[in-house]
Amino acid sequence: MFPKINDHVYIQIASEIEKENKQEYKSRIAEMEDDSILMEVPIPVEGGKMKKLYMGDELSMYFVNDEGVKHYFNTYVLGYKSDNIQLVRIRRPELDSITKVQRRNFLRVIAELEVAVRTEKNVRFIALTEDVGGGGISFYVDPTYKLNEEELLHCWVLLPYKNGTIEHVPIETEIVRMKKLETGRNLVMLKFRNIADIERQKLIRYCFERQFDFRNR
Repeated sequence: MFPKINDHVYIQIASEIEKENKQEYKSRIAEMEDDSILMEVPIPVEGGKMKKLYMGDELSMYFVNDEGVKHYFNTYVLGYKSDNIQLVRIRRPELDSITKVQRRNFLRVIAELEVAVRTEKNVRFIALTEDVGGGGISFYVDPTYKLNEEELLHCWVLLPYKNGTIEHVPIETEIVRMKKLETGRNLVMLKFRNIADIERQKLIRYCFERQFDFRNR
């Protein structure tokens, strides 16, 4: 079942920062469209200022039906609509993806992609990603490149689509965590600090193509 107009929904936003990842927000369904849902701008459950959402943000959501059962689904932000109040447009989930079991697997896919990296000190190198998503990426790097948490990196991710086209997506990122691997390499986990909406949509498109491939294996 889908949420209904005027139903309240509860939201968590994908983030590499644990504190942000656990923050819960609430909103209200305003309109239902064929392929999307419009909801009010969310606010923290505990109260506070409205939370600005960005195109491509990945959301884990639930609503409660008339019997008091929670129904969970994952989605992402498509854009906005200005009515009497501003509304947020999110992707309408497939009916069979709505579950009574909570799942926090945001739209991030395993993918070995080439990424060109430039540090703030103008050090440049090429790395391979472990995964990519609408809100962040992870890549492997040789430990000879000295990187630190909270450091800003400029990245260009190469995206090969199924139709044969290739896109280079520029992103300003921030290192949120690093992990030393048994192979000797470092796994660098990044969140997006600055990315154009059109570039984020290119990443989302690539992720959905990858998800479709996985489902059909």
